[in-house]
Amino acid sequence: MADLRRLGKRGAYRLGQLGAPPSAPRKPPGPHYPSWVPGHRGPVSLWLLGCLAAVAVIAAAALIGWWFMPFVAGLAGGIASHLGRWRLRTALLATVVVAALGWAVPLGWQARTGAIGATARVVAALAGLPAHSWAGIAATLLVAVLQALAGLWLGRALFPRLPRPA
Repeated sequence: MADLRRLGKRGAYRLGQLGAPPSAPRKPPGPHYPSWVPGHRGPVSLWLLGCLAAVAVIAAAALIGWWFMPFVAGLAGGIASHLGRWRLRTALLATVVVAALGWAVPLGWQARTGAIGATARVVAALAGLPAHSWAGIAATLLVAVLQALAGLWLGRALFPRLPRPA
């Protein structure tokens, strides 16, 4: 019954005393100096060769009708960029360029021969875009880039973060 007598009195609820004692104030962080030392693994020429191989694979897959290949290439690129410790903005740029070039090469080749001009106009008109072939091709390239970015996100999310070397 002693608890009932304390109700409403100062200190009865011990608010603010539930946590640990306050820690000592921390020092402000030291100054940050930018570093231009590459923090990735492997030579850049090897990575560029990998990007060119991905463009070729996406282009060949587009010619045989595998429309999902930008996602697979983005997934592989996300895993490789995460393991190679590439920064996200570098991986994003490479993914966008690889996906766009991978689909632009076969679409450009077919547009040059006149095989897809009418089809692209009809697809653009049905999608509510201007009835021009460039609108259908641009929408196709945008879908390929979005697929590759989704694959990149998934590829980087599959692995836990690795600690940066000191």
